[in-house]
Amino acid sequence: MAELAAPPLAHDAMQGVATTIVAPAPVPGVTPAVPAVPEEVATETLYIQNLNEKIKIPVLKSSLRGLFKSYGEVLDVVAHSNLRMRGQAFVSFESPEIAKKALKEVRGFPLYTKPMQISFARTRSDAVVKKIDAGNYDTHKERRLEHKKATRYTNPIKRKYRQKRLAAEMDGAGAVPAAKRPNVQMPDEYLPPNKILFLQNLPETVTKDQLMSLFSQYPNLYEVRLIPTKKDIAFVEFMDEASATVAKDALHNYKLDGENKIKITFARK
Repeated sequence: MAELAAPPLAHDAMQGVATTIVAPAPVPGVTPAVPAVPEEVATETLYIQNLNEKIKIPVLKSSLRGLFKSYGEVLDVVAHSNLRMRGQAFVSFESPEIAKKALKEVRGFPLYTKPMQISFARTRSDAVVKKIDAGNYDTHKERRLEHKKATRYTNPIKRKYRQKRLAAEMDGAGAVPAAKRPNVQMPDEYLPPNKILFLQNLPETVTKDQLMSLFSQYPNLYEVRLIPTKKDIAFVEFMDEASATVAKDALHNYKLDGENKIKITFARK
């Protein structure tokens, strides 16, 4: 219910009226009700928030394990870099007592300059169940996966992004879709000159020595590279662009085996 405010009095009406507000006197024998603060239920796993998101996950997990191992065996540290889990982690111990002591002493500790916000996890982790209740591990894991699947789209963060995406789709529903621009690739013949030549349509029996002998007729040859998995192509590199251009112009369509013409273009960068 909205609060009701008294209407303002005119300036003249306020003259001579005391404006000090006095709290009402307490009623004898009646104690004001104070809302009870529910005590956290201790579990074996701590839920940690406000972690530094710039720290790589392996480093973060290692740091958390090193920080908490002095309180007892750390069964598991869970942290992920995805949108839902960023800046959060779970640390599991053997017993709620160990977790309670760790929470009390480490809560607020500035890990990588950010004070940790720590509370007890609401459910047991896989590592805890496997350690102290191995007989029900499969049932526990199956139940957890079913819950995860059921709540996949009820997570507040995911719901927000889903609503945003749907709104964008609705906004664009009435618009005429733009024609998709075809992915046009420049033909090899029109590629700009450079010092590496691309050879195609080579005989599959061609050797590196044959190509070296053919292209060494032209100055500044640097290297010939065959492709083992595709024997009908090769790369020939010269020391400079001008030398490569001379060789290309001279040997393009040359019949190396007397039959098939070699296609020579500048290599794509």
